Amino acid sequence: MSAQTESDSRVLPLDIRALMIAIANGRILVPNALVSEIITAASPEPIVGAPAWIRGRVSWRGWRVPLFSLSLLADLADAEPALNAKITVLKALGGNARMPFMAMTCIGFPRLTTVAANELQQTGESDFRGPRPGILTEVLLREDRAMVPDLPAIQALLEQALNLGAAPS
Repeated sequence: MSAQTESDSRVLPLDIRALMIAIANGRILVPNALVSEIITAASPEPIVGAPAWIRGRVSWRGWRVPLFSLSLLADLADAEPALNAKITVLKALGGNARMPFMAMTCIGFPRLTTVAANELQQTGESDFRGPRPGILTEVLLREDRAMVPDLPAIQALLEQALNLGAAPS
């Protein structure tokens, strides 16, 4: 093995495993490491006074996880389809002990894919006009169009709407 090849093998891989997740009127692309589980949709516990994009709370592994619709938040759809509905449980970012997970409505099971840096292109265009809450950008991965959600912003919106600020130290 040459010195060049040996040093290249120590470089972090440029490929990441990701999930292409169908939502109402679109698809999103998220790193596989952020997804805890895909579960069958259940009727969420309503949250009085919450905005319509917050669907309620679902029970998952002893947690009451806030459930949101990215399609409703980003104004991509007027309603969530009931057919083949699933819930994607995501690891929340930012370390808020009061909300370590959040859940998102989705359609069917996601498709696992490998994302190489040279295969992912920001499109610079979109099917919608102007910025959308919860959407960071739109990308093209090979032949597939997808949106990249702004998960830290979504978490902040959930925390604010549900009054779930970080617990005092």
